[in-house]
Amino acid sequence: MTAYEPQPSGPPGADGYDAVVLAGGAARRLGGADKPAVRVGGRALLDRVLAACADAGTTVAVAGSRPTARPVTWAHEDPPGGGPVAALDAGLRHTGAEHVVVLSADLPFLGPATVRRLLDTLRTSGAEGALLTDTGGRDQPLVAAYRASALRRELDALALEHGGLTGLPLRRLTAALELTRVSDPVASFDCDTWDDIAAARARIREHGHVLDEWISAAKDELGIDLDVDTDLLLDLARDAAHSVARPAAPLTTFLVGYAAGRAGGGPEAVAEATRKAVALALRWADEAATADGTGGKATDSRPDAG
Repeated sequence: MTAYEPQPSGPPGADGYDAVVLAGGAARRLGGADKPAVRVGGRALLDRVLAACADAGTTVAVAGSRPTARPVTWAHEDPPGGGPVAALDAGLRHTGAEHVVVLSADLPFLGPATVRRLLDTLRTSGAEGALLTDTGGRDQPLVAAYRASALRRELDALALEHGGLTGLPLRRLTAALELTRVSDPVASFDCDTWDDIAAARARIREHGHVLDEWISAAKDELGIDLDVDTDLLLDLARDAAHSVARPAAPLTTFLVGYAAGRAGGGPEAVAEATRKAVALALRWADEAATADGTGGKATDSRPDAG
């Protein structure tokens, strides 16, 4: 076992960090299924986790390679099946940033906000790692941000002590680190069983989650990294449906997207195209109101476009 030689990271992300995603394991409680490929909300679990750390400079997935929605660097522990400590060691060797987010590949509700929270906590606390705790207050070391230098120090020490890292439990590594903890029962939820998968699939279809989940899934499927004001677009769809005809709602929002793309894309282009389309819909409504003899004032009753 040789000492670490950190590799150069890719272009630094917004938070200046790299990510290591552990996507191997036997998944015995899932009957040996390929757990990272299991879909929740139409997306593979691995793709959901990769979306949460999309702004990392370098993202390393430790597993057999497979198609993913976002580019990753693939790594393998040696020998295969060496456990989480050996897998983390293999992934870390492909990173160069001082801060490293370490994640398992079975976290259906992890989002970018939680990753940023872990990184912010790590930076402000002065600790060597910041990890999530679950509903029972248990540490989740595979939903965490660490100082890479501390991980390398302890991995080298363990390898020296045990003659290698194969089969070592993760707690042997984290026990030597100064850690701080962040409670997040939702983001720390992981899918170990088919019951867990069923619970995750049911939750994202609840009324309060389904729209955000669908938009996230659609952006991943279409390769779009764009955050826009969805309320503004829904208002436009409502105005078009009320002022013109119900089919005008989806067609108008499509035209807004097309116009924004031709204008260079980005949230500002979407907002400007939306503003123009809303103004047109309201002018259309005013004309219709005049024709109906209501004095040029459109009524305020606007049925939902959905």
